[in-house]
Amino acid sequence: MADVRAQNMVGRGTGDRVILGITILLSLVMVIPVLWVLGLSLKLNSELKIDPNSVFHLPYTLKNYIDVISGSSVFRWFINSLIVSVGSTICILILSSLAGYGFARLNFPFKNVIFIIVLFGLAVPEQAVIVARHQIFSVLKLHNSYPGLILPGLSASFGVFLMTQYFKAIPKEIDEAAMLDNASRFKIFWKVLLPLTIPAQATLGIFTFLGAWNDYWWPLISATKKEMYTITTGIASMQMNFAQTEGVGFLMAQAVFAGLPTLLVYLFFQKYIVTAVSGSAVR
Repeated sequence: MADVRAQNMVGRGTGDRVILGITILLSLVMVIPVLWVLGLSLKLNSELKIDPNSVFHLPYTLKNYIDVISGSSVFRWFINSLIVSVGSTICILILSSLAGYGFARLNFPFKNVIFIIVLFGLAVPEQAVIVARHQIFSVLKLHNSYPGLILPGLSASFGVFLMTQYFKAIPKEIDEAAMLDNASRFKIFWKVLLPLTIPAQATLGIFTFLGAWNDYWWPLISATKKEMYTITTGIASMQMNFAQTEGVGFLMAQAVFAGLPTLLVYLFFQKYIVTAVSGSAVR
């Protein structure tokens, strides 16, 4: 019996090592392009024109990053993306939390029908409504403005669904205990239930921020003035029009500069994603 257990442990250990090796290999495949971009961003454009393989040896420089911050429009585009992404995230968290609480805790006419209509939003691609959306925003004169870039993203069906399911998972006895203490509906929502949904809100906030930051389709249509470009459309315009004059190293520095916020957001808030997925926030 002991021999069988020992063999099973050895087998599991070998299998774990194989899985670990495959995971490391796949991670390297994913990281190599990132390291390549980082290496190019640290090289002078003049060196890359002479020898593209100079990325593999010294010297390296921060000149491209200094040029990005001081001498181009990238910093303005960065601020635009930051305003749009943070604004979208805050608004969606507020609206999704209120809607999720309403669907999960309140009774009102046609609640189930309205919830189904909200879920239909998950099946409608953005491209299907882009013409109507463009016409509406043209009539309202919202193009080339921050509201014009933020408002379309507020119809977040996924956020409403996520928060509804999370509120439903919270025992209703908590509401009843708060009502016995003469707490109002809003006080129950704000001070009792909402703190319990922080993992779900963090997950929704991360996905919303990353989606808004990386969005290219709507900013490309709505922001036609250079000063209103987001970081995605701005860098794309420079890659198409100025790649030869600005240099590959400069463009790669822009790409690294644009990707830093998404990396920082994930590093700081990844634990909330794990908590929300495991469902360990509500006990």
